[in-house]
Amino acid sequence: MASESKGWSRTARGVVIKALVLAGGALLLKRLTKSTTRWDHARFVANSLSGEKFSREQASRDRDNYFNIRLLACPAAEMVDGSKVLYLEQAFWRTPQKPFRQRFCLVKPCPKELKCDVEVSTFGIRDMEEYKNFCDRQKDQRPLPEEVIGDIAEHLTTIHLKRCDRGKRCLYEGSTPPGGFPNTWNGAAYCTSELAILKNNEVHIWDRGYDEEAQQVWGPRSGPYEFKPAPAPSYNDVFSLNFPTSAQSLEKRIEGSFVLRE
Repeated sequence: MASESKGWSRTARGVVIKALVLAGGALLLKRLTKSTTRWDHARFVANSLSGEKFSREQASRDRDNYFNIRLLACPAAEMVDGSKVLYLEQAFWRTPQKPFRQRFCLVKPCPKELKCDVEVSTFGIRDMEEYKNFCDRQKDQRPLPEEVIGDIAEHLTTIHLKRCDRGKRCLYEGSTPPGGFPNTWNGAAYCTSELAILKNNEVHIWDRGYDEEAQQVWGPRSGPYEFKPAPAPSYNDVFSLNFPTSAQSLEKRIEGSFVLRE
């Protein structure tokens, strides 16, 4: 009887251990495959675009083709559906108070019928002078979010971003559809844009304009502008609309996620 009892005890103990191992494995698998929502992707891209960035390193390597440009973006409003509205401007680094390009960017998940993750659209601004240096101002000196939404003007471009394959340097990349969008600046008939989001909030932007004969008339020819974040102390956004505070943790979730849900 004693030997039978000991045998039964060992069997029971083995069953319990096996159950614990299986339960632990299931929990680990659940954590590894934790899904990232469509809105997580949109928030991450919006957060990556925000802040102060420069093409300083690229300009120092290739002075003939690239300028040291300051790219500055920050949250400006949030739409009813949760889409983020960013204000974005570009200026030469010596004259940041005189931006040569001002845009609103609308960042949201891609429509379900498209095979992409994040949709980034740019729009004109009704009164650009009113928004000049928007991100550099104190909160009480900026147009209110409801005013921002009312000042969104004509649609300019839309880029559909997809998560980059594992092993690539980028996290997201995408471009305008074939044929681009209408554009008449400097003799152009249409323009195209390419956007890549890299680690550490680095952003690559390649905007080009083409005439009716498909000849490039503006924009860099060798490759995209490479914007890298400025040192942390140089820029502090005083107006946050609940963007993720832990970009690195969200980045790890996105890099390791293969399941996309609502």
